[in-house]
Amino acid sequence: MNYKDYYKTLGVPKSATDTEIKSAYRKLAKQFHPDKNQGNASAESKFKEINEAYEVLGDLEKRKIYDMYGADAANGRVPPGGGGGGGYTYQGNPSDFSDFFQTLFGGGFGGSRGGGGFPGGVNPQDIFGQGGFQRQAPDVEGTLPISLAEAFRGTTRTVNVGDKQLEVSIPKGARDGQKMRLRGQAPGGANVLLTIRLEKDPIFKLENDDVRVLLDVPAPIAVLGGKLEALTLEGRGEVSIPPRSQAGRVLRLRGQGWYKKDGSRGDVLLEIRIVVPQNPSEAELELWEKLA
Repeated sequence: MNYKDYYKTLGVPKSATDTEIKSAYRKLAKQFHPDKNQGNASAESKFKEINEAYEVLGDLEKRKIYDMYGADAANGRVPPGGGGGGGYTYQGNPSDFSDFFQTLFGGGFGGSRGGGGFPGGVNPQDIFGQGGFQRQAPDVEGTLPISLAEAFRGTTRTVNVGDKQLEVSIPKGARDGQKMRLRGQAPGGANVLLTIRLEKDPIFKLENDDVRVLLDVPAPIAVLGGKLEALTLEGRGEVSIPPRSQAGRVLRLRGQGWYKKDGSRGDVLLEIRIVVPQNPSEAELELWEKLA
């Protein structure tokens, strides 16, 4: 008999999660449901194929058996626990399921994990409202402001959605405008969509993958060179100032900047700002006068 590629039927990869499988099934079931395709034999046949695919992939145990023994069933070999009633029950009539399916899982008809012809505990009202229209609770959207330092190292936030308090984990290296989806956490089973907004920082500025910060360098060190402490998002560290450094010169600390998607990091850009004494002593003034 022909092998049934249930993943192809639902249009999902073999690595698909339960949520992705369920989402694909909902869309296809709505598209090919007989109520919306009356008199269309092709759509009715497609609807049966979709239901059969989800009956298997929507159930963890059945999916495991399908992945392990599907090829054997296609060759007419009954897998362990399958054929002739392997203890499985499912919704529908025998004619609704292929020979491949019945060989793999036996003839355990009459029971039900779902209802109304929708397998896997899927409620038809989640797909179709009255009159055949989709009726789902709207997603809840909001913004999540966080500081640059929090986005750099990652943090958690508590947000209120309806009568629930949700703990949201923000990964390190979050970006301004990044979307976060909390599935099924809004009223009516809808999703919560959060947009991250990075607050302006008085010290640091994010430039793509790099972090720019001003480095105050006393005039004598700018001329002669020396060591200074520089402030980064990870704390303070010592840097070397080359002699004859002009204002606006940028010193680059490689690999100490923002986190990238691939796990690497950008750079820290230390922009030199030359500073002079605000309250010089008499001896210092004499030295400056000599220089002048």
